[in-house]
Amino acid sequence: MSSNPTASSMTPSYEEAHAPGTQGIKIHWEAARSKRAAMIGFVVGAIGVALTLIGIGVDRTAAFGSWIFAYMLFLAIALGSMFFVLMHHITASRWGTTVRRLAEASMSTLPLFALLFVPVLVGLHDLFHWTHAEDVAKDAILTAKAPYLNIPFFYIRAFIYFAVWIGLSVYLTRKSALQDKGNGLHILGQMRTASAPGMLLFALSLTFAAFDWLMSLSPHWFSTIFGVYYFAGAVQGALAMIIIVAMFLQRAGLVHRMITVEHYHDLGKLLFGFTVFFAYIAFSQYFLIWYANIPEETEWFLHRWGPWAGLSIALIFFTFVLPFFVLLSRVAKRTAPILLLGALLVLVGRAIDMYWLVMPSLDHHGHGPHLSWMNFTALLGIGGLYVGLLCWRLGKNALVPVGDPLLRSSMGHENV
Repeated sequence: MSSNPTASSMTPSYEEAHAPGTQGIKIHWEAARSKRAAMIGFVVGAIGVALTLIGIGVDRTAAFGSWIFAYMLFLAIALGSMFFVLMHHITASRWGTTVRRLAEASMSTLPLFALLFVPVLVGLHDLFHWTHAEDVAKDAILTAKAPYLNIPFFYIRAFIYFAVWIGLSVYLTRKSALQDKGNGLHILGQMRTASAPGMLLFALSLTFAAFDWLMSLSPHWFSTIFGVYYFAGAVQGALAMIIIVAMFLQRAGLVHRMITVEHYHDLGKLLFGFTVFFAYIAFSQYFLIWYANIPEETEWFLHRWGPWAGLSIALIFFTFVLPFFVLLSRVAKRTAPILLLGALLVLVGRAIDMYWLVMPSLDHHGHGPHLSWMNFTALLGIGGLYVGLLCWRLGKNALVPVGDPLLRSSMGHENV
């Protein structure tokens, strides 16, 4: 969508980024309003988390299953936001400059997820069959996987994942904030330099985290493209979140003329593209496993039919069919209500997909879907904390990188 700018094309200074054309636009979310929104999120989140943790005494499997379902859903959005920022820098994107801070605010919630991972560690034996030594000893497949699927190595890998994510998040958000104080061109170069190796670390860490925290819920099953499957859904969810947050801020009277219909058009194109990409990866995974007909692999999909057939069909419609037709036309991507509908459908699809990945793996008796009140409290808890921290982060700095030398170019972006 943009070419790599040369040094001469990037020469606008900090002062030029504040030249007429940007003045008079509200680019700061008032501290009182952002703190109020954050407080609402934190209160709702705290209540949801407390109720879910109380639920451990009622049904440990349901409580921890609900927790990891909600956890992996919102973690995916934060990680998808990190991908957006990394890709923005690697491709030297101009158009994405005005929406970059929204993605940065989302990825800056990643330290929260390190804290929220503690209940997953507490519930290891309730979630992961491979943590039971006596069962592993009786199972040839689990015994063969034991050098990788063991508790000490699980802890070590989790520490590495969070170190990578938090390190990248802190570095990029701090550098972005420094741009507002001047020397934007030099800082932009630093962020681009860090983003190339950062993307490699991001790809590896996300892939193995998906293996560890989702795929190993059914330790007999394996899929070499499961990491790509989780990645595609993560970016799809993050793009939907960016669209919704941008519209929310503009309804609050902020960043008008900064985020235009042209930016929504590009966000819509990316959302549509990743909707198709997710469907392609999901079908490829299913088709290859069905065609190979290996019992350990096909059992995973067979278990998600039968009593879970209704949810599987809903998954197809909400992650692909409905968003596909809603977002297909150019007009839809440039019409706020239609684009918003597409984004909301995607987020519903993300929740269905995560529930479909987690809950059947914990349904050891084949009873089928059983909505628990803990499913909803976990969503409110982790989602509330994520939204609260997101609002707080949005209020910390300008909503657009006013010191970025490409801001003026981004404001004038047009699709052809």
